Formats: sequence, C-alpha cells, structure tokens
Amino acid sequence: MRAFLILILFPIIVGILLFLIVRMVIYSSEPISISPIPKSKGQVIQAQTSSELGRVIEESLQGTTGTYGIVVKNLKTNESYSSKEHRVFEPGSLYKLWVMATVFQQLESGKLKLSDKMTQEISVLNDKFNIATESAEMTDGEISLSVEEALDQMITISHNYAALLLSEKVKLSNITSFLKKYGFEESSIGSKDGTPKTTPYDISLYFEKLYKGDLGNSSSTKDMIELLKRQKLNNKLPKYLPDNVEIAHKTGELGYFTHDAGIVYLDKKDYIITAFSESDFPEGAEDRIAEVSQNVYHYFNK
Repeated sequence: MRAFLILILFPIIVGILLFLIVRMVIYSSEPISISPIPKSKGQVIQAQTSSELGRVIEESLQGTTGTYGIVVKNLKTNESYSSKEHRVFEPGSLYKLWVMATVFQQLESGKLKLSDKMTQEISVLNDKFNIATESAEMTDGEISLSVEEALDQMITISHNYAALLLSEKVKLSNITSFLKKYGFEESSIGSKDGTPKTTPYDISLYFEKLYKGDLGNSSSTKDMIELLKRQKLNNKLPKYLPDNVEIAHKTGELGYFTHDAGIVYLDKKDYIITAFSESDFPEGAEDRIAEVSQNVYHYFNK
C-alpha cells in the first residue's frame, strides 16, 4: 500500500517542484520594488509614451540619470501629462510658496500689514528652525525687514532668512493649517525629521489654485502672481524660453534636489509646468529641466 502511494505521489511532487523552479527563473529577471519611492542615483528614465505631449517630455529626459517628477497641464484645454507626480521630494525653497500664501491670507484678515517691521536675531532663527551652525548661511547679527520687503526677497531671490522671519511671524501651525485647508495632502512644513516634504502633484495643484484665484481674493492673487513673475532665479524653466514669455515661478534647491514650478502665460494657452529632480549632478538636472520647459513651450506654441 505504501509503495502504491509513493508511486502515485512522487510524480505529483516532482511536477510541483519543477513548476516552482521554472516560475522562479522566469520572474527572477523582473525588478522587485519594495518602496513607492524609487532610487535617485543612477536611475535611467525609460520612455513610456502615452500622448504626444508625453512623447515630447519623455524624449527630453531620455537617457538621463536621476529621478524626475513632472507635471504639465494646459489650463485652457486641460491637456496634461504627469510622471512620478506623487513621489515625495524635499522641496528646498518651494516651501516658501506656502509661506507667501499664508502671509497674504493674514494680510487679508488684517492680522498683518505690509509695513509691519520684523526684527530677529540670526541665532534665534537658526535655533528655532533647527539650522545647524555648520550649514547656516548666517550665524550672528540680526535681520530686520518689513513684511513687504521680506515677501519680495523671499520670492524673487529666495532669501532664506526673509522666509524664516515671515514663518516666525505667521507661525508654522498656520502654514500647516493652510496646507490642510486647501487639500495639499502630500505636503508638510515639518515632517518627523523636521524637513518639509512635498510632491510635484501638490505643487502643481498649488499653482492651479493660485491661477484660479482659490488661494486669496483677487487683489492677493494678482499680487502673488506678480511677485512670482519678478523671479530673478531663471536658470531652469525660463532659461531657453523667449525673453518676452511671461512666467510666474519658484525654484527650490537642496543638496541632490533641484526643482522649478510655475505658470507660463501664452495667448489662450496658459499652462502649469512643474519639474522636480533628485540626482548626483544637480547642475545637469537644471539644464535638463530647462530643455523640458523649452520643448513643452514649443509643443503648446506650435
């Protein structure tokens, strides 16, 4: 009886083992992702054409290393393209967009005036915002600016201590409330390690809401957009665009991260473009972002 059972079961067991071995061989060549956040170093962009706009963008990134998060949306036709739009990045100075909007809301409510003077010791700001001495741009003295002056410097030249002054004035808790109120669910002004986080999706959503007037009244909306149009750091999105093209945008840089996002104004073809990157060569990524911007502009302006 035992021999009979062995005779029946043996080929079944062998068959199962062979099936498992073949399955392992087939799938061992496929990449296995254990994290929703892809590695940033040495990653090559693979073209995944989904539309003509997508083809234009993907060809601009073909062969590059690094991780890019891209969102483009035509605000008139709703034609859009996105890639890694929900990938979490450190925003660098893009967090200053949230500070700006919070400041303008407090200006609207009367809690602040553009002429209000703000003064603080540099050492106090460094301590309050956990800026280590070795990485601090400034370590002593004091900074004194009006709200209007700080807004201008924070946006147009990305002055870090102007941003810290304003952040202290409006309070981080109110910036957090702003993010929650307007549905920027993938962003935080301070995560568990104290570092702001965001995604290309949330920053694109910010610019769309700004464009539509959802982040403030008509006067505040106009003033915020004009501030962004006066941006002086123009080595990414505007770099290869014609000089007469209007663009309201904000840059962000920190270590391996370099980003740019904003609204490009064309006749009946206004569009949002957000380009995030993380790579071992940020300078190269900046130029690649400029190429993407140039090709998207030509696509919508053809």
